Amino acid sequence: MSNSPDSLFTRSYLCHDCGSEVGFRSRRRTFSERFILPLFLMRPVRCGECFRRDYRLITTLVRDRFSDTSRIIPVRPTAPPNRNVA
Repeated sequence: MSNSPDSLFTRSYLCHDCGSEVGFRSRRRTFSERFILPLFLMRPVRCGECFRRDYRLITTLVRDRFSDTSRIIPVRPTAPPNRNVA
């Protein structure tokens, strides 16, 4: 843990199911997620590995949603060049 003043208020994401450290913001779906969760300083977060959806404090460090991040480039599988694909 670093000694910066901000580290007292922020936490890194850790999935309770798979232990992944990669989390993404998730869309707010219901009335309670849109209007009640922010009152408790909470937001929906999705795990990048197992896709479990959970609620975390807004001070938890997570990445932007997949569709919002233009920097993520999907990895293309390498296929043999002369392969017939129907």
